[in-house]
Amino acid sequence: MPFVNTLDLVTAAKGRGYAVPAINIVDPLTIKAVVEAADSVGSPVILQTSVKTVKSAGAGVLHFAAKEAAENASVGVSLHLDHCPDREVISLAIRQGWSSVLFDASDRDLEQARKETAEVVAEAHAAGVTVESEIENIIGVEDGVGSDESRHSYTVEQLVEVAKETGTDLMAPQLGTAHGMYTAQPVLLPERVRQILALHDIPVVLHGGTGLSNAEFDEFIAAGVTKINISTALKHAYMKTALEYLKQCEASNKWEPVKLFEPMIAASKELFVSFADIFHSSGKDVSR
Repeated sequence: MPFVNTLDLVTAAKGRGYAVPAINIVDPLTIKAVVEAADSVGSPVILQTSVKTVKSAGAGVLHFAAKEAAENASVGVSLHLDHCPDREVISLAIRQGWSSVLFDASDRDLEQARKETAEVVAEAHAAGVTVESEIENIIGVEDGVGSDESRHSYTVEQLVEVAKETGTDLMAPQLGTAHGMYTAQPVLLPERVRQILALHDIPVVLHGGTGLSNAEFDEFIAAGVTKINISTALKHAYMKTALEYLKQCEASNKWEPVKLFEPMIAASKELFVSFADIFHSSGKDVSR
């Protein structure tokens, strides 16, 4: 089926006890693998591309691969640009046909973030594209974007005020999580999700999902989170299976590039199925 609007996917999850898995893919292989896995368990899926991936693989290549995978699937699939502070790349994704974009203005002060977010929303909405907004930075660096230090933090009231003024479709607030692998137990803030939703009916997104326990995911979903981002886990699964295969090639001195893809695809599929189960999204596709 054609791409489904990202906002439609996450809105459908509201009050249904699940969150839509948003997986950061890295190439056409992982796009195909993740969508096929989603189709096999009847789960909606959001394919996320980092700025680095867009620049590396090319917007046209990624869009074509995602569109083809979506059209061959019976579940809802959307294509999302993750963490992008670069307005030129935002515009590129909108022109190219992405379903949604995350404008990351967390490196700007509040007034500049407010102004630019409103501009991005106007540009995106004119093309039928959904906007996720981040104005307070989520700790950690992901594909070269972000900071390991808290630069901007706001009250729930300020976040809601900016979201309403700018017309933002989805919100990515600080929830105690961080990008990358956790080196210490995070102090999670599911109550902040409830506070936001009490003031504004807007989908809340959880970033930094890799490394949380099933119980912690359940707590966030119960609080109202309807989109959960996974990036680091796929990178590890993808590259560790590749490393293992390359070690086998070195030991046997037999080098077959095409066979390298098989374990990487299998690992990507297994990872998605696992998270669809954890997020309770299996069998919850919007078309069902």
